[in-house]
Amino acid sequence: MVAGTGTVAVGHPAAVPAPTVIVMMPDVTEFDASTSLTHACAGDQRAWEAIVAEYSGLVWAIARSFRLSSADAADVYQATWLRLVENLTKIRDGERLGSWLSTTARREALMLLRRDRRQGATVSIDLLDTVADDLAPNVEAELLKREERASVWRAFAQLSAGCQQVLRVIFADPPRSYAELSTALDMPIGSIGPTRARCLSRLQALLTSATLT
Repeated sequence: MVAGTGTVAVGHPAAVPAPTVIVMMPDVTEFDASTSLTHACAGDQRAWEAIVAEYSGLVWAIARSFRLSSADAADVYQATWLRLVENLTKIRDGERLGSWLSTTARREALMLLRRDRRQGATVSIDLLDTVADDLAPNVEAELLKREERASVWRAFAQLSAGCQQVLRVIFADPPRSYAELSTALDMPIGSIGPTRARCLSRLQALLTSATLT
């Protein structure tokens, strides 16, 4: 739920068994934090779901990095999303959303640890400091990874439709055999490798060009 009362429905997607036939991957739209934030503030449920899908792994990783139990980590995870619902309209810069969620998850985890300490649980201040110090580079690395992924998708969108289709099918999860790829792409097996190499070379050139500009 984006705003108002009710339960914040967030969680982890269930594992989906691998299909027995080739399923073409749908077009992937690059996630835009600013646009999603604006639409979520206006009550767009799909925008909210896109935000949760984009940052769910980050929030969960931070919660678990504090060496919490599964139940406590889940509490931190839910509390972080609740704080976002409460502050959704106060966040002005969508590009800072990942940092905001990281800081909030960290704060919620520390609050939980301190609360447990007051209640007699064996949590030391040294542990809090150690975890906080260890977490910082991990969060920075995760945010950097997201920025790099966004750059890849921007370059990917500039590829020809043919290269986009080839790369989507070849890098689908789970991996497919060359015979299955040949059927899915309607392409001779001997052409798959060279075509993949050409498309990746073009993608790399676009990424290099974007870095230099």
